[in-house]
Amino acid sequence: MGTEKTIIAYNPLSLGQKLARIQIEFKAKKTSFNKFGNYYFRSAEAILEALKPFNEKYVVYFTVNERLINANPPIIESVATIWDCESGQSIDCQAIVGVDLEQKGMAMAQRYGATSSYGKKYALGNLLLIDDTADSDATNTHGKSQLIDKTKPKMESGTEAFYKAVDYVAGGGDIALIEKKYILTDEIRNKLLNK
Repeated sequence: MGTEKTIIAYNPLSLGQKLARIQIEFKAKKTSFNKFGNYYFRSAEAILEALKPFNEKYVVYFTVNERLINANPPIIESVATIWDCESGQSIDCQAIVGVDLEQKGMAMAQRYGATSSYGKKYALGNLLLIDDTADSDATNTHGKSQLIDKTKPKMESGTEAFYKAVDYVAGGGDIALIEKKYILTDEIRNKLLNK
């Protein structure tokens, strides 16, 4: 009788699969409070802190980079990226935010800092599919009387959101997570699934 060897197959996850799992498992509390609008919100720092456990679990790391893409008016592009330490691959999402130069009660550095924080938060939100429509920061009128549509937006073909969704699904992402954020017609759903 010979001894049998048990072989354990190593089946690494693709970066798309890792990101999809992180998007499902990710939770970040709204710990910051806006006194002016009287609501709690999730800061970029809170999101980054909540991501740290996933670094070791999925052998990934996250970065957020910014650059000024227009000087007049000043517009900042924030890019949130997940990097796979095993494959060297990355997936990124952007957010574009303008600096409000007329913001009262803020020094210029504070105006840029607030814009930077806002851009980081929304770039990370795009990457992690955080539903910002449920966030008071997205729905608060700040005392202005305007009607806010609280329904999900309809995804349109050819938009930035559509192309991000195409890349996400192609990378192994779950279309159900997209449907939590957007209304998908049968035509759009079929395009995303390449049917």
